[in-house]
Amino acid sequence: MAIIAGVDFGTLSVRVTLFDSERGRLGTAIAEYPLHRRQEDPDFATQSYDDQMNALVKATRDVLRQTGVSRQDVIAMALDTTGSSVVMVDDTLQPLDDYYLWCDHRAHREAQEITSKAHALNLEAIQWCGGVYSHEWGWAKLLHWLRHAPAEKRARFATALEHCDMVAATLTGVASTSRLKRSVCAMGHKWMWNPKWGGLPSDEFLIAVDPLLKDVREKIGGEFLTSDQIYGGLSQEWATKLGLKSGIILPVGALDAHWDAIGAGCREGDVVNVIGTSTCIIAMAATLELVPGVCGVVPGSVHPRFSGIEAGLSAVGDIFSAIVTRAGVEVRQLAQGLDTYEAGQTGLLRLSWDNGDRTVLVNPELGGVTLGWNLIHTAQDELFAGIEGTAFHTRIILERMAEHGVPVERVINGGGIPQNNAVINQIYADVLGKTVLVPEGTPTSLGSAAIAFVIAGTFPSIEAAQEKLCLPFKAYEPNPESVARYERLYHLYRKVYFALGTREAEPVSLETSSRN
Repeated sequence: MAIIAGVDFGTLSVRVTLFDSERGRLGTAIAEYPLHRRQEDPDFATQSYDDQMNALVKATRDVLRQTGVSRQDVIAMALDTTGSSVVMVDDTLQPLDDYYLWCDHRAHREAQEITSKAHALNLEAIQWCGGVYSHEWGWAKLLHWLRHAPAEKRARFATALEHCDMVAATLTGVASTSRLKRSVCAMGHKWMWNPKWGGLPSDEFLIAVDPLLKDVREKIGGEFLTSDQIYGGLSQEWATKLGLKSGIILPVGALDAHWDAIGAGCREGDVVNVIGTSTCIIAMAATLELVPGVCGVVPGSVHPRFSGIEAGLSAVGDIFSAIVTRAGVEVRQLAQGLDTYEAGQTGLLRLSWDNGDRTVLVNPELGGVTLGWNLIHTAQDELFAGIEGTAFHTRIILERMAEHGVPVERVINGGGIPQNNAVINQIYADVLGKTVLVPEGTPTSLGSAAIAFVIAGTFPSIEAAQEKLCLPFKAYEPNPESVARYERLYHLYRKVYFALGTREAEPVSLETSSRN
């Protein structure tokens, strides 16, 4: 018997779960922290490092108290976080500003400049992130910060850290840039790191983007490691704060969706839709093929022995929340009765671009579009059409992945929303024309638990840990009548998606009787 702590930092809260190698989940505690937005700037989204760490302390102490587990019995802690949530720090790793959260989109100009320069200079790395560098990622955010930070802060800048690396460094007592370790998962998907071209993009390329990036490559240093490697031991300071014993081991961290995929039982041939505020679509493949418009192919990012593929939608749960907020009702109230809707019955076709397009178009400037409004449509109609729209968008992504050699044999809906909404799972099954599997229970933190047990030596492999820890599935089978109806609507959606979302696209007919 062994007990570990699995930590999952989300957009609005941190979840700490204790797992026993024999008994499974012992208990979970959640502590919230604020997300800072600005009414005058919808692209702004930041979060305080102190708020997050204080929440981690609270959640850890709460779960120990709730479960009655002794501090002496916890042998390892593994953590995942949102990405790319980036913090700039000084030479003692003290934050110079709040995190640029993953959903901070202020760096869209910087991302466009990086993309343009990468193609002009034939930078190989740009092909590995789908041909377009995203405004959500590290280099764009760092450049935006350098352009807008006061000179005094720029002078103190020592490095930039992904959230998972910052927390791991903090907990293990790392207080200088010379001792840093970095997650291959985070750096590969968000910073164009790959051993194939010697790690990060060259100084020459970065300076060509902007002279402010001169000498910055050297500052983004450290060991780049997969998550089967140990980051370090829990420091005495943080052991005291958390109520744990010092010295317990922490593996190198990762991005939340990637470990959520592990926790959902992902294996080669599976695609996991981690559906929350946004959707991250995660797959693994033994062989490597680049996928245009898909935002990351990184060796070792999800599972150390496979290449991880990441795609996704920039807003899903956020869209549903916005619809509910505008309606002035509770989510539960607006969702009641959605199970009585038939496929396409609203007559609305909704594109899920409310926060831009992450994949396949990779365009942050797009906005949500709904076609077909009349005077009697309701907020509930829009919510149903919103779910259908995210399913159509997911199908576009999965088809693009399959076209380029990524196996799509099983579809698993992970994340928080599918656990509480049978309607979304059935719609996805009908739109995709595939059985959709949903873990029976909460898979969040199961991935971090699996990694923690492996690093502690409790299980010999990730697969062995999954076999013991992962939940059984509930299967949602496609309804043939709905599949046929959605097949017609999907061809219309696909036309609209590329015609409205692609610059200089040719006009297309939206004749609904056409299937082409």
